[in-house]
Amino acid sequence: MLKTSLIIAASLALCSVCLGAFGAHTLKPLLSSEQLLSYETAVRYQMYHSLAALLVLSFYERLNKKQVVRISQLFFLGILLFSGSIYLLSCRDLLGISNYKWLGPITPIGGMVFMAGWIYLIFAFSKIKTAAE
Repeated sequence: MLKTSLIIAASLALCSVCLGAFGAHTLKPLLSSEQLLSYETAVRYQMYHSLAALLVLSFYERLNKKQVVRISQLFFLGILLFSGSIYLLSCRDLLGISNYKWLGPITPIGGMVFMAGWIYLIFAFSKIKTAAE
């Protein structure tokens, strides 16, 4: 499971670079400045949480292995819901999905999943035994 999670996290980081370049070079003339700003937010949060997942996975030997996998899964799900919904919302006119009103509420759900991952990480870190303890 560790190897798979590492591959997913690194792939999501790579995708954020590709999507960022796509936004900057291809979508820039097609989106409004507000849509482009939202798109860039999605790219940024995808990269932050891809890197966070890689960091968490680097603690695989120090933390409970199930916790490490669960935290990285929460970050992956958050990327899908938060960033994914923003990508779709930003490009909905181009994609012809302007009537998909249900996309808007998905973004905050993704944000809450991110927060759950961070809370779970804080809890996991609080359980680490240090040399001084």
